[in-house]
Amino acid sequence: MISVNNITKRFGDLEVLKGINLSIQKGEVVSIVGPSGVGKTTLLQIMGLLDAPTSGEVLLGGRDVTRLKQRDLARVRNSQIGFVFQFHQLLPEFTARENVMIPALIGGTRRSVTRHRADELLAMMGLSDRADHKPRQLSGGENQRVAVARALVNNPDIILADEPSGSLDSHNKAELHQLIFDLRDKLGQTFVIVTHDEQLAALTDRTIHLQDGRIIEN
Repeated sequence: MISVNNITKRFGDLEVLKGINLSIQKGEVVSIVGPSGVGKTTLLQIMGLLDAPTSGEVLLGGRDVTRLKQRDLARVRNSQIGFVFQFHQLLPEFTARENVMIPALIGGTRRSVTRHRADELLAMMGLSDRADHKPRQLSGGENQRVAVARALVNNPDIILADEPSGSLDSHNKAELHQLIFDLRDKLGQTFVIVTHDEQLAALTDRTIHLQDGRIIEN
């Protein structure tokens, strides 16, 4: 599915990642844990092609995508990778449905097809009656479920999530955690999740422990 081979990342004299090797299989839910500042988010951004490694390679479906041109990188990000962030990052001027539709419209999918897909996903999230509401009219948990629907709209190979439940209360956190595993069971969806949440990490199929820029337990 996705592999990173001997990934390093430097910011000036600071080496944040020091030779990371990791493979994720289809349908896995994998968590990445470790203290703040050890490179978890940096690794996730490199896996998501949002940042380039200093050295090493990212293989997506067996293809080395680290050396693609920017236009091709953007196409791969849009079509094959979904993203969920801690603070949902929905566009406030758009409705829930419109926010879900955006990645598909960027990818060139017809508006009618995209709207139907967005409505299907919002129904799956239990948000059919909230489709025309804007983010300010939704709860934190609802906004994060909209963000998950947005990540799914292009049927990505993998969803990368950075502290997806970090801003939620305990009830909404539990609902989001359950949703992740429901999506894996129903859709075969693959997830890689950076988290400080021990409860979520304990539920995942595999936990990757990062320390001082290296994997210490896999």
